[in-house]
Amino acid sequence: MSFEQLGLTVELLKAVAEQGYITPTPVQQKAIPLILEGRDVLAGAQTGTGKTASFTLPLLQRLAENSDPHQKPRRVRALILVPTRELAAQVYESILTYGKHLPLHAEAVVGGSSIGVQTRQLRRGCDIVVATPGRLIDHLQQRNINLSTVEILVLDEADRMLDMGFMPDVQRIMSLIPKQRQSLLFSATVPDTIKALAASALNNPVAVEVARQNATADNVSELVYGINREYKRELLSYLIGSNNWRQVLVFVRTKHGADRLEKQLIEDGIRTAALHGDKTQGARNKALEYFKSGKVTVLVATDIAARGLDIDELPHVVNFDLPQVPEDYIHRIGRTGRAGSSGQALSLVCPEESWLLAEIEKLLKRQIPCVADTGYEPVSLKVMDAPKKRAPDKATGKKDYRHTKKNTTHGGKPAQSEKRKPHGEKRKVKK
Repeated sequence: MSFEQLGLTVELLKAVAEQGYITPTPVQQKAIPLILEGRDVLAGAQTGTGKTASFTLPLLQRLAENSDPHQKPRRVRALILVPTRELAAQVYESILTYGKHLPLHAEAVVGGSSIGVQTRQLRRGCDIVVATPGRLIDHLQQRNINLSTVEILVLDEADRMLDMGFMPDVQRIMSLIPKQRQSLLFSATVPDTIKALAASALNNPVAVEVARQNATADNVSELVYGINREYKRELLSYLIGSNNWRQVLVFVRTKHGADRLEKQLIEDGIRTAALHGDKTQGARNKALEYFKSGKVTVLVATDIAARGLDIDELPHVVNFDLPQVPEDYIHRIGRTGRAGSSGQALSLVCPEESWLLAEIEKLLKRQIPCVADTGYEPVSLKVMDAPKKRAPDKATGKKDYRHTKKNTTHGGKPAQSEKRKPHGEKRKVKK
C-alpha cells in the first residue's frame, strides 16, 4: 500500500514525499482511513512504528477541509495532549513538517518555557495546540485559551500520562471540551486503565492494534551484562571506546545519577550530556540538539526521555539502571530500531537488580540473552528481592543491608512460598 491509497490530499502527499517516505507503516495503514472517516480510534502499537504521523496526517486533512482563512483570531480546533515536553516538541515538529503546505497554524504549550510568550501566541489564535496537561491547566486558569471550539482531541502516549499522575488534569481538560468531537487515543500499551479512560473519552471507538502487547521490536537485539554495581561505569566506557560507538542513549534511574554518570564519562574522555527533569527547557533542548547532531556521543537520561525522543537511526540504547516499572523497559529500548532500522539494547544488571530483570522477562514472556566471559561477571545473578534494612550492628552502631535470595536462577519465577516486598519498602526494626 502507498500513501496515495490512504486518501490523503495532494498537499499532504507532497509533504510526505519530501520527507522520503514511500510506504505507510501498519498502524498508519489502519488508523489514517478510520480517522479520515471521522471515527474515534483507540490505537495500541509499539513505539517507533509511526504513531505520530498516523494521527497528525488525517488530523491536518480534516481541519484543512473546513478551514476558514478569514477567521480572526483563529480558534482552537484540535488539541493534542502529551506527557512530556520532548514528546510535545516531536509532535509539534511533525505538524509543521506535514502541514507546511496547508493554511493551518499550531502552537506548543509546555512547562519550562516562558508562559508570557505562550500567552501572546495563544491570544493571537491558532488551529492546533500541542500541550502538556500541567501547563495547559495554567493557561486555562489564566483564561488564555478557550477549548469550547475543539473538534478533535488526541491523547498521545496515554499510558505514560496516567503513570505520571496526569489523570485528574486530563479529566478536567476533557470536561471543558465539547462532547461532540472526534477523539483519538494512542498508547504503546493498552492496560485496563487505558481501556477505562477510552470508555469515558471515546465514542464507540475502533480498536487498532498492530503488534502484540508488551512486545519489543523484532529489529532490536537485546543483551544483558551481569556485573557488580561498582564496575558498571568502567564497562560502559569500555564498550563505547572499544566498539567506537558514536551515538549512545544511556538510561539511569535518578537525576543525581544522570549528573554523576555524565561527569564520570567526561572524565573518561567521552563527550557526554545529561537530560532530566531538573534541567531547564533550554538546557534540555541543547543537550538533545548536541546529541542528534553528533556533538556529544552519549546522552544520559532519566525516564523522561523514554518517550518522545525521535532520533533517526539511533544505534545503541544502554540501561545503566533497570527501570522500576517493567513496561518502561519496552519504551526505553524503543528509542532504537525505529522506522525499520536495526538497533542494539544492552542492560547492565547487578545482583541487586536481578529481581527487576525477572519482572521484565516475566512481562516479555521470554529470557533476554546474557553475555558471558566479559571479565566483569558478578559471583551470582540469581533473582534477589528488594533490599531489606538490617538492624544496626551492636558493636559499631552502623547500618547495613542484605538481600533475600530467591530459590530460582536468573530469569526464573520466585518460589510461591516467598512474597516479594515492594521495592524500597521500609521495615520496622525491633529494638
